[in-house]
Amino acid sequence: MAIKTRITEMLEIEHPVVQGGMQWVGVAELASAVSNAGGLGILTGLTQPDAKSLAAEIERCRSMTDKPFGVNMTVFPTINPPDYKGMTQVIIDSGIKIVETAGTPAVRELWEMMKPHGIKILHKCTAVRHALSAERAGVDVISIDGFECAGHPGEDDIPGLILIPAAADKVKIPLLASGGFGDGRGLAAALALGADGINMGTRFTATVEAPIHQAFKDSMVATDERGTDLIFRTFRNTARVARNEVSQAVMEAEREGKDFAAVADLVKGVRGREGLQSGDTQHGIWSAGMIQGLIHDIPTCHDLVTRIVADAESIIRQRLTGMLV
Repeated sequence: MAIKTRITEMLEIEHPVVQGGMQWVGVAELASAVSNAGGLGILTGLTQPDAKSLAAEIERCRSMTDKPFGVNMTVFPTINPPDYKGMTQVIIDSGIKIVETAGTPAVRELWEMMKPHGIKILHKCTAVRHALSAERAGVDVISIDGFECAGHPGEDDIPGLILIPAAADKVKIPLLASGGFGDGRGLAAALALGADGINMGTRFTATVEAPIHQAFKDSMVATDERGTDLIFRTFRNTARVARNEVSQAVMEAEREGKDFAAVADLVKGVRGREGLQSGDTQHGIWSAGMIQGLIHDIPTCHDLVTRIVADAESIIRQRLTGMLV
């Protein structure tokens, strides 16, 4: 038995499980492992330093799997933006057919580049109004991201239990549930709430194939659902990160009314990458969701995806059906 949804059919994957794009984590080893497990692996475009490197990473991933995989392109508000259009052109030229996008409205320029080439666009939103706007603009899938998520949950603070069905009531295209998913109970719940699959980030970082230091994986197993902080709230750019000395220092600076310049050196991406590589969990900030409270082991991607789907099938077939009288 398998779970068949609009997502599995559209993306031509076996299971309705998508690995979200994650900075410094979404490389060929992880993306190919997720795709080989029957889900959809995603390379993170901006993890690569330039368009040429992204092209090489796509080919490297292609050599590791013959299953569908995608690329994430997130458009950040920044003074010195990356070569978004150059990277998008590489995606097109490489024959990638699935792209996950997120970020500022400037991402629409990238959609216009991709759509004529038959690329399926999965756009991540944190609000129903943004999802409807993206749907009108022609994206193919909405990934609706609840307040529990790692990274940027938006400023509305709406948890998935409300946000997912609210989006399902209005969005007509396929819907992925994102933020707070990591096991079969979550997949079954997402389907019950109206989604067509789940998008997981944090859970996939605690796998054998995730290219981060073991200390970070062990930290996620050891902590619970309280082990995150919300930083940048005073800058209206809220981010959920794993709680550590740096995140606590950022929050203290915000409480004191300091501006972003006061914490910029603490939160810069290079510092976060150094920590992920060295194993120093206190070195910089690193994104992690509340799902940490449900992470109890570090399996392979194959074992994780297989377990999630099997548990969801069991819940649907036995527990829920058994309640009917």
